[in-house]
Amino acid sequence: MPEPIVFYDIPGKTDALKAWSPNTWKTRYSLNYKGLPYKTVWVEYPDIEAVLRKLGAPTTEQKPDGSPHYTLPAIYDPNTKAVVVDSFEIARYLDKTYPDTPRLIPAGTDALHVAFVHAWRGLLMNDLGPLAIPAVANSLRPRSEAYFRATREVMFGGDLDKLAPAGSTKRTEHWKGIKNGLDTLAQWIEADGTGKHFFNGERPAWADIAFAGYLIWLRVVLGGDSQEWKDLASWDGGRWGKYLEALVRYEAVDEGEEAVL
Repeated sequence: MPEPIVFYDIPGKTDALKAWSPNTWKTRYSLNYKGLPYKTVWVEYPDIEAVLRKLGAPTTEQKPDGSPHYTLPAIYDPNTKAVVVDSFEIARYLDKTYPDTPRLIPAGTDALHVAFVHAWRGLLMNDLGPLAIPAVANSLRPRSEAYFRATREVMFGGDLDKLAPAGSTKRTEHWKGIKNGLDTLAQWIEADGTGKHFFNGERPAWADIAFAGYLIWLRVVLGGDSQEWKDLASWDGGRWGKYLEALVRYEAVDEGEEAVL
């Protein structure tokens, strides 16, 4: 049995909100799907750069001024001494390093998975952001919330809580956009006429896990008992609620430990 992989994630403010990030959920799903032992290190937003610099992690993005931008998820594998960032690169690493576990990206399909993820993001993200980002801010611990609001208000050009307030026409229009996007996505998945559950068929693969990361993001930050989540879960004959139900066995969240700077 390999030593536990160290998985770096961003905590929410309560147990119910603890694992919330769509991007880190892609890696948590990946690790759980493969059945690999791991432990979570919880890193507050303002500490991500210091933690990843200490690890010697590469960067995935640049800030507008050209300086490195450090993001999660990241893993450290004590079995190989590798540090890997970016959820897709982590999936590729896990497939290569642990070939006796269920494969996330079938051989030769990397480009197909990347293209599919890019396509559904194009359908949904312009409407998802204004609905989910304010809910994320309200789900974080105080230090992370302050950092998140300051950085995202620059990105969105104003007060997050005014992007799509409850009861507003803007919010209604964004939900219409999401419903239309999900209708199209359902048609893509069902294009071969077999009624398959996932993009990959009856068993999930990377593209399915990547999409599930965004569904569980909405369920967590909006609340599983909220009418908005219940409505989404019921669309397309209940497809999206069933989609997450089919992956519930891979939703385990360990207690983990807090990052030490």
